[in-house]
Amino acid sequence: MPMHPAAPDDRNGLIDAFDLCVQSIIDLGYSCRDEDFEVQTECPGWTVKDQIAHVVGAEKSFAGIARPPVTVPDYPHLTNDYARFVEVDVEARRGVTGRQIVAELAEFHPQRMAQLRASDADVDTVVGGFFGPDTTFGEHLRRRIVDAWVHEQDLRAALDRPGNLDSAGASVFTAEILGALPRIIARVAGVGPGHAVVIDATGPVLARGGVRIVTGEDGRPYGEALFSGNDRPEGEEQLDVTSIHLTTDALTRRAAGRRPVDEIHYSVTGDEETARRVLEALVVVTH
Repeated sequence: MPMHPAAPDDRNGLIDAFDLCVQSIIDLGYSCRDEDFEVQTECPGWTVKDQIAHVVGAEKSFAGIARPPVTVPDYPHLTNDYARFVEVDVEARRGVTGRQIVAELAEFHPQRMAQLRASDADVDTVVGGFFGPDTTFGEHLRRRIVDAWVHEQDLRAALDRPGNLDSAGASVFTAEILGALPRIIARVAGVGPGHAVVIDATGPVLARGGVRIVTGEDGRPYGEALFSGNDRPEGEEQLDVTSIHLTTDALTRRAAGRRPVDEIHYSVTGDEETARRVLEALVVVTH
């Protein structure tokens, strides 16, 4: 089933999607009262203010602006080196008010967008950088969209201001989740050969992705995408199919690692235990 609305895959569409995500964060920040900035979000250890500090710090780093030298304390939510690395931008703004951080982002964002739009890079141009030497401009944009949109949703959940669940950012993240299903279902969830799992996103972004587990030549299980046009002939094998039905909000909050399985609403057609294992494994964002 084609995704609706479709995720952008062209240069301008991706840049526009990123622009919308960050501008939405700015708008949410400007709508905050002083006390709203101290509300805890579903991202462990971060308040509303911290979320916005991360976004502006990350974008300045990607624009080539040096990060301020700070010492990051051993906060309980810093469980790995990557989390500690990301925390630098937040720690550098601990003594700054939420309103000042929103103003910093609002001032810098047009400059960043002008830089991206002026770039000669197309989606397939290798730009390298933080995400690895083989990263393309398109992949860089998709990763920045996912990060910004997830943090936008963190803010919306904390402030009880839902929105943009049918945006291009939502579609980009949903596409990333579905693309990760073969690895997650076969290797992380440990679903065995002879089984297939379908994720059915019921909206506002409508999408369906599925994986059949087969045994490779090396004897290890691996995932083959369903609905790809390359399905095996009917009758060649009998599959036990488990379908998981959930909304865009439930799917993306789980895949962002923001809510445990017991706190999302979903329904299952097929094996409940398999569905539970897949949902427990379904985390594609590390912060």
